[in-house]
Order: sequence, then C-alpha cells, then structure tokens
Amino acid sequence: MSVGMSPKMDLETALKGCSTALGFFLNNRFADALALLKPWRNQSMYHAMGYSSILLMQAGMTFDPHDIDAAMASLRESLQTCQRFQQCHKPLKSDLDGRLKEMHAELCYAEVLLQKAFLTFLDESIIGFIKGGMKIRNSYQIYKDCQALANVTKDTEKQKSTHIHFRGGVNMGIGSFNLMLSLLPSRVLRLMEFLGFSGDREVGLSELREGAASNSLRSILSTLTLLIYGTHFLPSGTGEGNLTEAEALLEPYKEKFPNGALILFYTARIALLKGNITFAQEKFLACIAAQEEWRQIHHLCSWELMWAYSFELNWREAYRYADILCKESKWSQAVYVFQKAAILSMLPEEEVTELGEDVVELFRQVDGLRLRIAGKSIPTEKFAAKKAQRYSSSNPVKLAVPALEMLYVWNGFTVVGKRPDLTESILTILEKAEEQLRDDPDPSEYHVDDQCVVQLLKGLCLRQLGRLVQAESCFNHVISRCGHLNTLIVLNIFLDIIVYMAFRSINGKYKIDSKI
Repeated sequence: MSVGMSPKMDLETALKGCSTALGFFLNNRFADALALLKPWRNQSMYHAMGYSSILLMQAGMTFDPHDIDAAMASLRESLQTCQRFQQCHKPLKSDLDGRLKEMHAELCYAEVLLQKAFLTFLDESIIGFIKGGMKIRNSYQIYKDCQALANVTKDTEKQKSTHIHFRGGVNMGIGSFNLMLSLLPSRVLRLMEFLGFSGDREVGLSELREGAASNSLRSILSTLTLLIYGTHFLPSGTGEGNLTEAEALLEPYKEKFPNGALILFYTARIALLKGNITFAQEKFLACIAAQEEWRQIHHLCSWELMWAYSFELNWREAYRYADILCKESKWSQAVYVFQKAAILSMLPEEEVTELGEDVVELFRQVDGLRLRIAGKSIPTEKFAAKKAQRYSSSNPVKLAVPALEMLYVWNGFTVVGKRPDLTESILTILEKAEEQLRDDPDPSEYHVDDQCVVQLLKGLCLRQLGRLVQAESCFNHVISRCGHLNTLIVLNIFLDIIVYMAFRSINGKYKIDSKI
C-alpha cells in the first residue's frame, strides 16, 4: 500500500494523499512524490493530475523528447480518469458525495487540459499552436463553469472539508487566467476578450491572493503564480515589484520547507531584486546543493548567478555560469551562447585565450541556434542574432559593451541601481567606452548605434546616482540620433526616457518625431 493512502479511495482520502505527495515534492523528494501518486493515477483524479503535473514540469525543464512524450501520455490518461468522474453536462447527481466528485472532476479536467495545452505549444508548428489555443479556451470555459458552481454551492457542501480545495482550485484557475491575459498587449487582449476570455489584472490578483491564503491543495500554485508575477514581471522595465508581498507569501513555506529548492530559489530571487547580491548568491548556491535529482533547477540558479556576478562586474564568475548553461541547458542556446560571448567580451583578450574561448566564433554560432515556435522567432533570440550579425563578416565589428547592454535588456539596471557603488563602477566602464568611440579614427556603420547604446546606459547610471542634468544630456543625445539606430530596442529606450521625464516633471519640453 502506498504511503499516506488507505484502501478506500474516496475524495477526502485522495486529497490527503496528494497533500502528502506535495510535501514530498516541496522537500525535493521528487521520485517519492511520483511513487506515491503513480499507483492510484487511474483511480483518483487528483493522483492522476498530480502525477502528470510533475511529469509536465520535468518535460518543460528538460525539453527532452522522451520526457515530453511521457508527459503527454500521462496527461491523456489523466483526462480519461477525470472524465470517468465528470457529469458530462448532465444534471449533477443528487447525492452529496457524487455531486462533490463531479465538481472536482470538472476542476481537475480543466487543469489537466490547460497543462496539455502548454505541452502542445512545444510542438513548434502552427498546428500545435492552434491546438494549444483551442485547449486553453476549453479549459477557461470549464473554469468559468466551476466558478459558477462554487458561487451556488449549498451550505451543506461548503461544510465538507473538500470544499476548500475546490474553491482554492477555482481561485488559482480564474486568477491565473486573468493575470496572464492582462499581461498581453492591449490589442491582443481586446481580441482575447472578444473570444470570451477575461484579462482583468485586479480580479486575477484578488483571486490568487484568496487562493494563496486558503490553505488548500493548490495554495502553493497560487503562491508561486504570485511570486512569478511579483519577481519576474513587475520588476521589468522601471517597476520595482511588490517584494514585501512576495516575502510575506514565501514566509510560511520557508518555515515548513527550509531546504526546498523552490523555496530557496525564490528567497534568493527576492534578495537579488532588493540588491542583497551576496546573500542571493549564497541562497542560489544552497538551492543547487539542496538536490541533484532535477538538475534543471540548477540551471535556473546558474542563470541567476550569471546575472548576480555580472552586476558585480565579476566577469570570470559570470562566464563560469554562462558556460554551464551553454553546456547543459536546452532552453535557449542562442541566448546562452550570446550571453557567454558578451561576458567574454568584457574580459582582457589574454584571459579569453587562457580560457580557450573564441569570442568571434561564439557570436557567429548564435543565429544557427535560434528556436522557432509556431514558425515565429523568440524575440530575445532574434535580438541576440541581430546583434551578433556584425561578427559574421570577415572583418567583424566588435560590440561596444555587450554584457552591459544585455544587462539593460534583461532589466538588470533595476537591481544595480540599488547599489551606488556598482553603478559608479559601470559608469566608469561606459565613460571609457564613450571615449574610445569618440576617438575612433575609422568609424564603422554601427558607430552611431554603439554611441547611442553607451549614452543610454550612461544616462541610466547617472539617473540612478541622482545626477539628473547629466542624465538628461545623455537621453537628449539618444533622442537626436534615434532615426539612425539599427538594432537597439527603441521602444525600451523611450520608455526609460519618458519615465525619466515624468520623474523630472518636464512637460512639453520633448517632442518625439512621429516618424520614429
């Protein structure tokens, strides 16, 4: 008999067993969690969903065809298991236990269908993209039906211990849909709303917060969704992220799972965003040391450590983690190789030679490593390939400050700005690059591009240091040359400049050419 399970597989027993498996998972006992769930996956909708969810995460981390096939097969079986308990649009059963099972089956079916949709997107074709979209729409509609059921649930049903898990699942599903859709561009969001979706950010956050506080089986999923939003999406551009809320959400899990890899990762991530770089590095390393079973979690930490050491201008250590990603991770080889080359570009040539690396050759590899999803390029990979293009000729033209430019692209200046000492060090590098460009006797076709990159980054540093008049001069330089830019992300430039102008309360002074 499996750990934590009794011979009778009723709904309450299934939920308790899955809670035990969740505890195993959060304590890095991934194989134990799978072993507990596997024997019951054809008899319990929750065991089926939990088992396939773990396989899905594994497939998403490895991109290994075998793992993807295993996850897809498990998801199909999970849908079949859920369907056996569904009421299939007939009137709900009159007996309480039967009615509750049907409600939970609908909820689990929606969740598994959504997972299957995401896995379908890994099929890099337009057909896979369309199929995934249809599954997402069906999943969303079922979540809406479940929300309606939750709102009309009778008092006798609410008194059952299983109701909190149903309500928590609805919170997680409706909240995640609203939050994710609200992040889409307004034009796309209007189309999605026309198709019946809802993208209300405040509704999404409210539902997720309720779910995170519910002490249900899916509370951790609502919590993780809020953590991802608060530490990966909000800090982008000029936002700071609600780190206070993120810390509060994480606190109970830190007490219960102090060595859990996911908990350590987000402890480190929050510290990094607050500018506590040394502490963040320690926690990322602790996360790596916490488990060996899922090495892909190591890759998440390696990505963060690469940036943490880049913030400190410790290029040798940053290179070390970029090299690990290039050798071990399959997520985005184009970005990894570009980042590795960019970091090496910041080192003296003798050090690069000592490491046995060829920067030009690395940049030349980038374009051939790009992935395509539904026939479309990934924007960050497209940007990296465009930047690396100048190395493709027989006389390559070096990028001015590639690692610092990527620091900007990945919103690293939000973190660096919290450390005046690091900001000053970066400013010194930029002033040296500015001087070299100014004194260049034979400017290349990329000269204006490079000058604008340096001036933009210099302006950001000066703004963070409170030297606003000088920052304004740098931004004016970029504005005056923006019509000549080749590859810089012009919209991001103007976002930073507009925010700066708002900060300075300068109204009407700048007029941006409509041709840009």
